[in-house]
Amino acid sequence: MSLAMKLTELLLRRKPNVFVTEERLREALGHNPPDAPVPESLRRSCLVSTETVDGHEIITLTPESGATGPEVIYFHGGAYVRPLVSAHWRIIAALIRQTGATVTVPLYGLAPRHTADDAYRFLDSVYRTVVQRAGDHPVFLAGDSCGAGLSVGLAIRCRDEGLRPPAGLLLFSPWVDVTMTNPGIATLTGLDPMLAPAGFVAAGRDWAGDRSVTDPLVSPLHDTLKDLPPISIYQGGHDILLPDAEKFAAKGRAAGTHVDLHLWPTAIHVFVGAGWTPEARQALRDAADRIRSAARD
Repeated sequence: MSLAMKLTELLLRRKPNVFVTEERLREALGHNPPDAPVPESLRRSCLVSTETVDGHEIITLTPESGATGPEVIYFHGGAYVRPLVSAHWRIIAALIRQTGATVTVPLYGLAPRHTADDAYRFLDSVYRTVVQRAGDHPVFLAGDSCGAGLSVGLAIRCRDEGLRPPAGLLLFSPWVDVTMTNPGIATLTGLDPMLAPAGFVAAGRDWAGDRSVTDPLVSPLHDTLKDLPPISIYQGGHDILLPDAEKFAAKGRAAGTHVDLHLWPTAIHVFVGAGWTPEARQALRDAADRIRSAARD
């Protein structure tokens, strides 16, 4: 573990973990802040456009100079119940800076007011719009935590509905099974300074709505994972989502899907948001390389 990652983890341990119990999560949701605004640094370097579809905002950022053509749809994390925060903008800014890609950020509705069904109706529209705009350029799906789960879910929908598939999926600390029943989770709970199973189970149940919590669009781990685009996973070892990420990677490979699992054994959940750490810089460089490589093909 780098010194920067160690200090980041120590600072996170000073903050309350809102996922420790369902009660604490419910209390925290009553004080959810609004989505973090687009940082001024991105406004200076990108053309920023916004539109509203079905009551949800879509933010598109195109580099003012050096745009290369690829498109990325980025889904923010937050256990489906928490808004977009500044760390998400740091990830997005790094991807734009290193690739010249245009990044679209859909602000999907959060549970418990909204469910997976609400989100996919909205995201289907977002995806079709981006694919049409992209033309011959590649379109990647990317996200962190639950946003990574949404990326897989949308790729599953593309496969099942015969739509143009994404060029690839970039998954940062993915949440791929909201049941949280993997026995390996318990062994990591003490190492994880950010997450806890009880709150995640409650959030996942809310997100499922009328669907089963094992529905592949809620918990992609329960899909066959066949015939999906190439997947790159960037995962920390001090993260209770690691066991399911490993299970997901193994299942995908067995099904014939190309899955790369990059593991930093002492990194935290969504460590790529801590851009001051060497672990984050290395992971984001690799993700950027995937985008640039697809653009060259």
